[in-house]
Amino acid sequence: MSLQQWARNGWLRPHRSSPREIRDLLGIVERDLLDASGNISPDWRFGIAYNAVLKLATLLLHASGHRPERSLQHFRTLQAVPLLLGGEWERESAYLDSCRMKRNAVEYDCAGGATHRDADELLDLAKRLRVAVIEWIRTQHPELRPPEEPG
Repeated sequence: MSLQQWARNGWLRPHRSSPREIRDLLGIVERDLLDASGNISPDWRFGIAYNAVLKLATLLLHASGHRPERSLQHFRTLQAVPLLLGGEWERESAYLDSCRMKRNAVEYDCAGGATHRDADELLDLAKRLRVAVIEWIRTQHPELRPPEEPG
């Protein structure tokens, strides 16, 4: 299914992005990547790495002219990654959905649900996704490229 079909289904609404918005979202990502590397519990590291991934996926949607509706917002935002970056991100998209559910559990239900390995794996994916998203902005939406990119 395409983003255009998602929009026809009412799952997305129009959004106009700007270089400033892209810069600000990348700033959140940089902060989160740094914080998720810190000496804190695996649950918090995992949650912060998840937030970095979610912001990168949000950036993709915003740059493409869309914003998800509130219902299933995180799910749809993460599912949009392979639609925008390509089918090679399909496997990662399924993994990110499992991370979404784990993040909800450690955030709202019980402590200790994420391991150091879980946090490390998600942090590594967040770093790879950051590289792919920045390249996508450069090639697909150079008008949104912030004048000063972090990192």
